Amino acid sequence: MSVLDISAYIGLIAVGFATANILIGLMIFGRYSPVRYWPHRRFDVFRIHRWTGYATLAFTALHPFPLLLNHRPAFRVVDIAFPIWSPLQPFENTLGAAALYLFVVVIITSLYRVHLGRHLWKLFHYLTYGAAAGLFAHGILTDPNLTGGPVDYLDGGKIFVEICFLLIISATIWRVRHARQKRLAAVTVSAAAATGASPAAADAAARANSSPRSRLPSYSRPSE
Repeated sequence: MSVLDISAYIGLIAVGFATANILIGLMIFGRYSPVRYWPHRRFDVFRIHRWTGYATLAFTALHPFPLLLNHRPAFRVVDIAFPIWSPLQPFENTLGAAALYLFVVVIITSLYRVHLGRHLWKLFHYLTYGAAAGLFAHGILTDPNLTGGPVDYLDGGKIFVEICFLLIISATIWRVRHARQKRLAAVTVSAAAATGASPAAADAAARANSSPRSRLPSYSRPSE
């Protein structure tokens, strides 16, 4: 196993942890309960989210260091810290470095979230998506063998990164739709309460409006 293989495998581990971290974060924002839903047992979801974030940062930072042992081309520490001057693939490597620095900002601001306040901390926390985008783009666009050849999108490592990317896109779409349904249900309950409807009727109206089926057009058979 070459140093390039070691670097590639460490990068794939970083992608895996980043994917798990974002998916868990989306579930937390969606008020996911492991007791109410699968696996129907109590455990600390926030701790898992926190440690997958630490693991993402650690493996992302470790990913380029095996390149220092590579001879052709030779990488220096400055090429890793500021890859815009790296001997090969400066743009792709800069994307990876930017992802690393964004992850550092996210981790540090999370440690001081109480002092920052929830609103400011949440704005910093959204940088996770930018960091993940840079990490995935770096993983897909780079040539792990440093031969300067075209990108093989069907390579095993590339397919893994692409699957992780699609998982995050799908989960983000679910999160946005779920939040929209909750807002619609809250507005429906408030409107029903203002009109003097009973709590049971207001709840039934909210469930009906938040259901995807309720947004489909209805058709009635014309009378003969």
